[in-house]
Amino acid sequence: MLYYFKEAWRKMAKQNIYDNEIFFEGYRKIRDNEVNANKLFEIPALFSLLPDLHGKKVLDLGCGFGEHCRCFVEAGAALVTGIDISEKMLAAAKKENSDPKISYIRMPMEEIAQLKGQFDVVVSSLAFHYVEDFAGVVKDVYNKLCEGGVFVFSQENPLCTCHSGGDRWTRDEKGNKIYVNLSNYGAEGERESVWFVDHVKKYHRTFSTIINTLIEAGFMVEKMVEPIPDKEMLKKYPEYKDLLHKPDFLLVKAKK
Repeated sequence: MLYYFKEAWRKMAKQNIYDNEIFFEGYRKIRDNEVNANKLFEIPALFSLLPDLHGKKVLDLGCGFGEHCRCFVEAGAALVTGIDISEKMLAAAKKENSDPKISYIRMPMEEIAQLKGQFDVVVSSLAFHYVEDFAGVVKDVYNKLCEGGVFVFSQENPLCTCHSGGDRWTRDEKGNKIYVNLSNYGAEGERESVWFVDHVKKYHRTFSTIINTLIEAGFMVEKMVEPIPDKEMLKKYPEYKDLLHKPDFLLVKAKK
């Protein structure tokens, strides 16, 4: 009994904001909206970096609702393992995106060393900015990949994660955004923000720290993407002109 209590405490010691009811419902509304930055920019960029998945074993870190896991199977993956720390997310994934080739496991990504076997591809969508021990997880990803395996992840852009309070924008007298305010970029570490609820923890790292951590773990960095709207996208969705000042996302493809 004591063992199971310790295990439960250890897992909950990692930030699990997605099991907060208010946060979960707010996040779900955003993701259900067809016009959001994830669907327009982050998801297309993420999938553009993936290798051919036919016959591959795929690990999804922070799988959320499991939508990507299902897409990986549809793209030909032989086996997909989706892990997430959130019970609410996994319950939705099992209900909405189940498949015989998909296994969903409740686990913090900091503990993937416990998973059996290796994978051909490891993917993570917008989860690493919640992870304090980035270097530790990167090392574990490297060890869980087969030789020649591919690691693709997205996170909030460091120009976003460095924000530590105050207005993100300088505006003109009419309230129009002129440019983004940048401060404390070189001060890495924990940030707290208000997003649906108070005290949402994120971790800021510079571009050089992210890339050097991958290199030091043994990875070869193949490509980086910071998706921004093209002219056609701006005609259709002019509200996303903000991304020309400050891309929301950073995506990286690395190979073992």
